[in-house]
Amino acid sequence: MRQAATMLTIATDRQGLIEVTDRVARWVAEQHMRTGLLTVFCRHTSASLVIQENAAPAARRDLERYFAHIAPESTEYEHGDEGADDMPAHLRTALTNTDLAIPLIDGALALGTWQGIYLFEHRRQPHRRTLALHLIGE
Repeated sequence: MRQAATMLTIATDRQGLIEVTDRVARWVAEQHMRTGLLTVFCRHTSASLVIQENAAPAARRDLERYFAHIAPESTEYEHGDEGADDMPAHLRTALTNTDLAIPLIDGALALGTWQGIYLFEHRRQPHRRTLALHLIGE
């Protein structure tokens, strides 16, 4: 059994879903493992991770609109140190995931045909987000 770990920095320029599948898969391939488990961990409280539809842009837009609806920007929240999008970003992160576990089978991530790995940026301003990747396998 072997392990490998790295930090992946993602520059965001907008609020919404940012696909990171290719960058994650490229790092996994460089580890030359055939079978294992990848953990992806988002080191932030105002951004998250989701596995989502990667073919139809409308599905991503609908998901973004849904989260804007259930956790709207407002100055009504008690916590708003960084603006109207501050607390809604924390709520959206709480409703999604900060970690994903993806099996590695035959040297490839076992994602479904239409699945992609997305960083879900919940803030409007650009950020540099860090994802911790940990792969264990052989």
